[in-house]
Amino acid sequence: MFELFTDLTAGSRMVLVFFLLLLLRVPVAFSLGLSAVYAMWHMGFGLDMAGDLIATGITKFSLLAIPFFILAGTLMGSLGIAERMIRFFRVLVGGLPGGMGVVGTVVCLFWGAVSGSGPASVAAIGPMIIKGMEEDGYRRAYAAGLVCTGAALSIVIPPSIGLVIYGVIAETSISKLFLAAILPGTLMGLIMMLTLPLGRVSHHSAGAASLEDSPSLRALGLMPYHDQPYRRRLWLTFRESFWGLMTPVVILGGIYSGVFTPTEAALVATVYALCVGALAYRTLNVPKLYAALGDAAASSAVVMLVVAYASLFGWVVTVDDLVGTYSGLLLGMSDNEWVILLVIMLILLLVGMFMDAVTVMFISLPIFLPVVHQMGWDPVWFGVLLMVNLSIGLITPPVGINLYVAANVTKLSIEQVAKGAMPFMLICLVGLAIIAAFPSLSLMLTR
Repeated sequence: MFELFTDLTAGSRMVLVFFLLLLLRVPVAFSLGLSAVYAMWHMGFGLDMAGDLIATGITKFSLLAIPFFILAGTLMGSLGIAERMIRFFRVLVGGLPGGMGVVGTVVCLFWGAVSGSGPASVAAIGPMIIKGMEEDGYRRAYAAGLVCTGAALSIVIPPSIGLVIYGVIAETSISKLFLAAILPGTLMGLIMMLTLPLGRVSHHSAGAASLEDSPSLRALGLMPYHDQPYRRRLWLTFRESFWGLMTPVVILGGIYSGVFTPTEAALVATVYALCVGALAYRTLNVPKLYAALGDAAASSAVVMLVVAYASLFGWVVTVDDLVGTYSGLLLGMSDNEWVILLVIMLILLLVGMFMDAVTVMFISLPIFLPVVHQMGWDPVWFGVLLMVNLSIGLITPPVGINLYVAANVTKLSIEQVAKGAMPFMLICLVGLAIIAAFPSLSLMLTR
C-alpha cells in the first residue's frame, strides 16, 4: 500500500493527504495548506515560496466583494430589515395555498439576494420562518429543511459570493454570471414549492397573526396590522419594508446600468445597509454595529483562509500537471458530452457532501474548466450549473453546513433536519437536470 502511494506523483499524493486530513477532522483550510506544503516539499520547492503564493492568491480586487457582501447581509439581519420583509411577504402571499411555506420560500430567495451566504441566511431568518411555519401547520423538521434549502440557493441568487469566486477562478464576467443566475434561481424556488403539501400536517393559520404581531416586531416599534383590511395591511407593511426591498434593486440595478462593478457593489450594499439602519429605520447603534462587524469578520476570515490556502493547493495542481492528467481522463471516458457532464455533476455532488462550496471550486475548477473549454460549453452556463450543484451540497450530510446551523436554531438533531430536507434535495436534483438540459434558461438574459 505504501509503495503504491510513493509511486504516485507529488500532486496525486497531495490530494490523498488532503482527504486523509479531512477524515482526521482537520479543518478544511489547514488540510489544504498542509497537503500543499507536503507536496511542495517533495517537489523540491522552497517553502519560502508559500508566503508569496498565498499573498498572490488573495490579493485580487474581485475578492473584496466577499467580506463586504457578508457584512452587508449581517447588518441587514441585525437592523430589523428581515422582520419587516417577512411581515410584508406574509401579507402579500400568505393567503395562497401553502401559507407560510410559500412565504418561507420567497423570503429565503429574497434574503439570499441580500446576504449571498447560505449559513448566514439560515441564522438570520431561520428562527422566524420556522416558527411561523410550525404555527401554520408544518412539521418542525420540514420547516427547517425548507429554510436550509432556500438559504442554500443564496449561492445561486445574485449577488452571490459563490459566483464572485467562480468568476475570479474562471476569469469570466461576474456581471454575466449574476444575470445568468436569475432565471435558474427563480426556477429552483418555484419547484421547491411543489413539495409544500408533503410537510403540512394541519391547515390552521395561527402563523399569520403571529408573524404580524411578534415580540421582535414590537421591539422595533412596529404595531400589528392583522385587524386591518388586506389592502391597508399590504400598503402599511410595504411602506415599512420598502428600503429593505430596494436592496437588490440598488445592487443589481447599479451593476447592470454600469454605475459600479460587482466588486464595488458589495461596498455600496454595506453603505446602503448603514444608511437604511441609521436614517430610515433608526435601528443602528454602536452595540449592533460592533456585533455585526465582529460576526462579518469571523465569517469572512473563514472564507478567506480557505481562499489563501487553496491558492497553494491550486499552484501544486498546475505545476504537477494534474489538470492535464485528470481532465484527459475525463475526456477519454466517452465521446458523448452528456456522459462527461453527468460524470462531472456526480463528482461535484459527491465532493459537495464533504466540503464547502469554496473549497470544491478551488480544487475542482482547475481540472474541469479545460474540459468545459474543450467541449465548447459556455463557462457562464457551467458556472450557474456548478452553483446549483454546490447548493445541494449545503443540505447534504455529512458536512452540509446549513443543516448544522438549522439544527442549532431548532434544537433538533442533524438526522431530523436532514430527513426534513430530503424532499427538497430530491426536487433540487430535478431542477439541476432541467438547467443542465436547457442551457438557454441560463443564457437567455445574457443575450
